[in-house]
Amino acid sequence: MDVMPQQDPESRQPPEPPPGHPYALPAEGATAVPPPPPTLRTTLRRAAFGAVAAGVLLAGALVAVEGREGGEPEEPGPVERAEAAAAAGSPASLSDLTALIGDRQKWVESHPKDAPSLAVLGTAYVEWARRSGDPAYYTRAEQALKRSLEARPGERGNEEAWVGLAALANARHDHLAAKRWGESVRKQRPGAWSVYPVLIDAYTGLGDQKAATAATEKFGELRKGVPALARTADLYRGQGWREDALATAREAADRAVRPAEKAEALHRLGELAWERGEPQEAVDQFDAALRTDPGHHASLAGRARALVALERTDEALAAYQSALEKLPRPEYALELGELYASLGLDGDARTQYAKLREMVAAAKRAGVDESLPLARFEADHGDPDAAVELLRARWRGQHRSAAVADALGWALHRAGSSEEGLEYAQRAADTGVRNASYAYHLGVIQRELGRYGPARRNLEQAVRTNPAFSPLDAPLAREALEELGEPPSGGPGDTRPPAPPPAPEPAPKREPGPAAESGPRRPGAPAASKSPAPAPSPTPTPSASKPPKEPAAAGAGGAAPPATGT
Repeated sequence: MDVMPQQDPESRQPPEPPPGHPYALPAEGATAVPPPPPTLRTTLRRAAFGAVAAGVLLAGALVAVEGREGGEPEEPGPVERAEAAAAAGSPASLSDLTALIGDRQKWVESHPKDAPSLAVLGTAYVEWARRSGDPAYYTRAEQALKRSLEARPGERGNEEAWVGLAALANARHDHLAAKRWGESVRKQRPGAWSVYPVLIDAYTGLGDQKAATAATEKFGELRKGVPALARTADLYRGQGWREDALATAREAADRAVRPAEKAEALHRLGELAWERGEPQEAVDQFDAALRTDPGHHASLAGRARALVALERTDEALAAYQSALEKLPRPEYALELGELYASLGLDGDARTQYAKLREMVAAAKRAGVDESLPLARFEADHGDPDAAVELLRARWRGQHRSAAVADALGWALHRAGSSEEGLEYAQRAADTGVRNASYAYHLGVIQRELGRYGPARRNLEQAVRTNPAFSPLDAPLAREALEELGEPPSGGPGDTRPPAPPPAPEPAPKREPGPAAESGPRRPGAPAASKSPAPAPSPTPTPSASKPPKEPAAAGAGGAAPPATGT
């Protein structure tokens, strides 16, 4: 039976350390949320278990509790639930995570050299920041994890602090650093299952599908159950294996028992339904996720996206506003701004775009790279050249995921470099991921370059995959298809270049006269007075007839591989 949180997770936040505490934040501008209530009470269990409890969260051990009268097991408290979830490789509810943070903060105040407790606290801060949208907690996480390594280096058995630093790097979108930390742990302890989730995230962020696949398979060997199923479903989804992703995600949802774990699985089913163009199914799954765990704020944004497709605009606006209040992410501000723009509410759209910039700036102060949503905004609503610059920097840093490739290709197109942009847009599509926006971007770029056959196919794929993938771009995709019209009759043969006209018959010899051409001409050439040969048919040439070129260099190591099928 599911163990529900003891109180509403939205009513509490991790307790603030007292002034002068090593993890106290600066007094101004440090957090994006109001000050939390006073510190949680320390449970009576603290006196009995102390340091033992601090060391078991990431090591995988569970804390035993005394039985009740009659021999019945005592119901676990929030700290124990958070520990049990982490030991299983599953997310904890926000209320349980809050209790764990308060518990560890109190402990390290009196035990400042307890390396395992500091590692637990730092990793919990990372998770809280990721799920609350407050980047200031990343700074706290870094401080706690560094103090843990000062007390006990990673080489002396404190690999969990390294895992925490890898999770922190992934959350800050520094996947290259996460890869280095994770591979250090794997080298020292190849059988430690806790390192593989952070390695999967790092490899995925870098666009290394081969390494991500291998890490996912290894994680499945070491850690059976819902966490492995969830990671496998994400892998299938990223490779475009839609049916396999759906079947695996359903199995994960069926087997999940903890509320936060169940909500995450239902959210994944909602995302898959949305990508398939089934918005009502998506709403149902997101609603189920929120009923299971009201603190799963990402489902609010997913629900808003699907409600737009169902033309339930007022509900969508309310859902977006609630999501931004509880989980302020730049991509949600961009989506809400574009929804306002599609409704002709340009002033409200500008307000959201300004909030996006503020969020990106706050994230940057906390060491978080939010250049991807900022570049997407700049490409469509700001300065495309600035978007190209941002994304080239990501590409040079080896961040070559499908998302970065698509955004860079589109930004180059918007900046007037469609030929170069085509190579990156094609690379995003070649990963196999079923993303209507990627297909739309690729189709528009191909149309700009006169490659009408491939453009038509990709635009059709965009509207067929998800007819309402964007309130602004989906109507433009349909308009572009209408302008291209129906393909020529006769099938693919009509899209090939026309055969050259036959050579004209030699002109008959005749005596030169007043109208005769002046000057010599080669034997067999037509006379100047003859009509010119017919021009080739304007039927567009398919891209397959033209070998792809290498994209222009994007700095050191910045070139994408040649596109295919364009």
